[in-house]
Amino acid sequence: MGMEIERKFLLPEFPEQLIEDGRLKVLTRHSIDQTYLAIEDGQELRVRKITDLDSGEITYTHTFKDGKGISRKEIEYDISEGIYTQMMDAVQAVPLVKTRTTAEWDGTTVEIDEYTQLSLTVIEVEFESLEEAEAFEAPEWFGLDVSVEKQYSNKTVWKKLQIK
Repeated sequence: MGMEIERKFLLPEFPEQLIEDGRLKVLTRHSIDQTYLAIEDGQELRVRKITDLDSGEITYTHTFKDGKGISRKEIEYDISEGIYTQMMDAVQAVPLVKTRTTAEWDGTTVEIDEYTQLSLTVIEVEFESLEEAEAFEAPEWFGLDVSVEKQYSNKTVWKKLQIK
């Protein structure tokens, strides 16, 4: 089982100027529809439909995560469109939709998520070790560190979309 070690920051605005200046190099852009199948006591099971905004290619993933905080166990693998559709039909849930821009800044890969259904943009950085994550000093433009703020977790945001 792999480990996901990441920190998340509340991005005050999309860093368009950094891109124009060449200090933030865009690598990929994807639209992600994310739906949770089960959430319980630090564990989550989700599916994603991922559309590459440049090529139009669509992939589907199934992910299990276990743990809380900036370091969690993670298993993720590709699934077929048919399995994805069956799971979506079974849960009848509203997906969380976000545009993810993966970019390189100062030798570091960052992921910027702009949520379509709400006014929220975050930037995430993944690390190889907990020590590296804890030692990371974010630049001011990253905004507030919300790595352990439950209200900004994807599953919390997704749950709010399910309330009718």
